[in-house]
This record gives sequence, structure tokens and C-alpha cells, in this order.
Amino acid sequence: MPPLTFSHGEALALVTAVLDGHHQAADPAYTVGSALGKILRALPESVAAQAESVRQTAASAPDRGAARPDPAITATLVAACADRRVVTVGYRSEAGREWDAVVEPWAVVVRHGRWYLLCRAADRDAVRTYRVDRVHSATVGTDTFTPPAALDPVEALETHLGVGWDYPTEVLIDGPLELCRGYLPRTLGQLSEVDRGTTRLAGTTSNAYGYAESLVRLPVPYHVVGGPQLRDAVRELGERMLAAVHD
Repeated sequence: MPPLTFSHGEALALVTAVLDGHHQAADPAYTVGSALGKILRALPESVAAQAESVRQTAASAPDRGAARPDPAITATLVAACADRRVVTVGYRSEAGREWDAVVEPWAVVVRHGRWYLLCRAADRDAVRTYRVDRVHSATVGTDTFTPPAALDPVEALETHLGVGWDYPTEVLIDGPLELCRGYLPRTLGQLSEVDRGTTRLAGTTSNAYGYAESLVRLPVPYHVVGGPQLRDAVRELGERMLAAVHD
């Protein structure tokens, strides 16, 4: 039987489709993960390595409303991550503003159906995350870079998604740090220990009401001490919940 022949774009498109529909695409213990692994092992190493990299780093939750990135651009970015080559990306924001950025691409990560490029912006010496579906061009340069040691792409992405938004937040939680980590996603901000029984959550958000809904998961009391938008949202959510059980 002749070997399977796929282009880089086809291999990435295959992984994208499987990740959209199956949580276990990276786990060989499940049928879908095992089958996808066999297909990738049958491909030429130069093609399969990029797709396998995406498959292993993708923590995917299916979202049919999420925008799909261009497979060719995605393949270019994944290859640049693997080869550690600087890339110039053309980006279009949600508001329609466009600009070019010279970046060191660290990883491509799938989170809740959206594809992100985790990178360092060379001109600002700052970590940036770009939605891959909003990247309209990607040109790989000749300069190389060294990514941070022991980089965890998913953790770094989620941590970065919790900073730089419109409204600051600060919450004191009557619970130990480890308990809070089990209930609150890293995208809400930075958790730090005040004492053995108290934890501080500090971050930013552009959706104060959604932030307030995330805090409801906590099984212990908490106090909003910073961010008027969050205080208003918590008050509104609390009044709605009380009204739901009002006799």
C-alpha cells in the first residue's frame, strides 16, 4: 500500500476538524485519539510533526460558533514555532483596525474552539496573544529566537488572557490558595496567598457580569474589594438570584 500523501494544510485541517468534535483527540487511550495518531504516524515526518504539535497542545472544547483559521496560515505559524523563526504577521482586530507585528512565535494553542498564537512582540518586548483567525498574512523571516525555558503554552496563554482588559478586579476569598485554584480559571487573573485561609484574586476583564458568574463557583465567601464595574455586576447577579427564590 503506498504511503499517505498529505500537504501541511491538509494535515492541519484534519487535526482541526477532529479537535472541533472530540475532546479526546490527543489521548491514544480513546478510539478517536488512537485513529488520528495512526494517520499522523503514516505521514512524512516533516508534515506530521506540525500537526502532532497542534494535537498535543490543543485543549479543545467544541464551539460551533467559533471562527476557523486559515489552514495555510496556521501551518505557517506552527512551522515557525517548531523552527523558532521570527514571523511578521498581518493582523486585523475585531474593530477592523489592521497592523503588522514582528513576533517570536512560541506556540499555537486551541482554547474553547478558538486558535491563538502565543508570542513575544519584538518591538515591545512583551507577551502577546493573537487570534489566528484574525491573522491575514504570515511571513517567516530568517532570524531565530529561543523560547522561554519550560514554557507551558496552555498555562501561559490562559494567564495572559487574564490581563490587559478594560476593568480592573480585586477579590478577597475566604479560602486557601489551592482550593481557589481548583474552582477559578487562570483567565480571571492572578491568585496569591494572603494567609493560610485567605486568597487574593487580581485581574482585569471586559465582561464584568461574566466575571461575576465565574466567582459564583466558589464554595466559600468572597468580597469584591476592587473594581466598580465588578461590584455592580456582583450586586446585579445577587439580586437576580435572590429574586428567583423570593416567596
